[in-house]
Amino acid sequence: MDFYFSLILAKAISVFLHITKLSAGTSIIGRIVLKISPNFLKKCNKYIKTKINITGTNGKTTTSGLITHILKSGGNTVVNNAMGANMLAGVVNALSVSLNPFIQTDYSVIESDEAYLSKIYDQFDADYLVVTNLFRDQLDRYGELATTKKLIQDGINKKPELKLLLNADDPLVASFEGKSKIFYGIEEVYYADESLKSKSSTEETFNCPCGKPLKYEKKFFAQQGHYYCDCGYRRPKPKYSAEVTLYKDYSILNIICHSESENSSGTKNKTYEIPLVGLYNAYNALAAISLCLELGIDDIEKYLGSFKVAFGRSEVKYLNGKRTLIQLIKNPIGANEVLKTVSRDSNLLIIINDNYADGRDVSWLWDAEFERVNTNKNEIVVSGIRANDMALRLKYAEVPEKQIKIIPDIDHAIEYISKSADNDITILPTYTALLKINNCKKLCGGYAE
Repeated sequence: MDFYFSLILAKAISVFLHITKLSAGTSIIGRIVLKISPNFLKKCNKYIKTKINITGTNGKTTTSGLITHILKSGGNTVVNNAMGANMLAGVVNALSVSLNPFIQTDYSVIESDEAYLSKIYDQFDADYLVVTNLFRDQLDRYGELATTKKLIQDGINKKPELKLLLNADDPLVASFEGKSKIFYGIEEVYYADESLKSKSSTEETFNCPCGKPLKYEKKFFAQQGHYYCDCGYRRPKPKYSAEVTLYKDYSILNIICHSESENSSGTKNKTYEIPLVGLYNAYNALAAISLCLELGIDDIEKYLGSFKVAFGRSEVKYLNGKRTLIQLIKNPIGANEVLKTVSRDSNLLIIINDNYADGRDVSWLWDAEFERVNTNKNEIVVSGIRANDMALRLKYAEVPEKQIKIIPDIDHAIEYISKSADNDITILPTYTALLKINNCKKLCGGYAE
């Protein structure tokens, strides 16, 4: 009875929070549900037919959002933690608010924090796990990459029948151990505009299992690419491979599905237009499409045009009638890829918090290439708890001091840039700053406020 009571209570609280706007309601309901029904996740299993998880450092929310959109567009019922609350309480929150105990849900698409995957798998079953990438992120929480990888592997070990969908281009991700492994990867990248092409200096060096440093035939960004070692170790051959063409406002993916049969050389290929920018989003789209192809969904291309990104993941809003692009930043690699897309004509607002969900350690600001914005034409506004740290980083990135405006209060910063901007606006927030601006009434979906 505690399970059904917690479902009713969760839905009632969700309605109350929606009406009153007292909270975004991404995890508070989950914490209440776990007090009432500690085994809530375990009891959810029988109400969901196919369970999909997404984990990794970057791209979880966009990848899970794409998968959810494709599945729903195909007429399936789906439970998804769409707002990106991916720790235990956030996952319980999403399931308790959305689950219907009278009708079996077709799919759950749940993004999972790397450190919480094992805890979730203590109770929650899974059929598929998509792993996007592993970058240095929130060292105060995760430690080094070997620790993060072990946390995910511990979760995988609890579900022996789990089907793993792994990024072949990331040597750490490709090396996860499991009974069933399916790989996806990029074969080639083309740039429709040369301004989109730039080399990042923030790269990791990884060793082959034999102990020698990996070499690369192609490197796309960070450690992702076609790696090999003289001992014979190399990137696994993907079942789903893509040729990517990047445009300023969208991307084209030509995806080839290679037959897994040793006796067949047959391949299938389709071209998909993705309403997302950047190579990092091409990887997210490839992961999502590969998973849906693995599920047997063939008409994916007709659903992609209507996909709307999650708030803050390359989402376009309007602030005082000005086009505003919002892009989450949280670690050096992700920030570098986002910074590549920032127009030098844009009015830039960077919001840095150091709450628990952001990571207390903001030393990553010094590893991110903010030098990319030192030629911006307009004033750069910095805000948030660590606004002064961000201002100092910009100073060392050779942004002129007179061009840096410090406004710690986020609401005041948004108010200021909405009035001072004479062109498009770009907002780069950390996670809790993103939640804050999500409730900003000045941001709207159209030109008229």
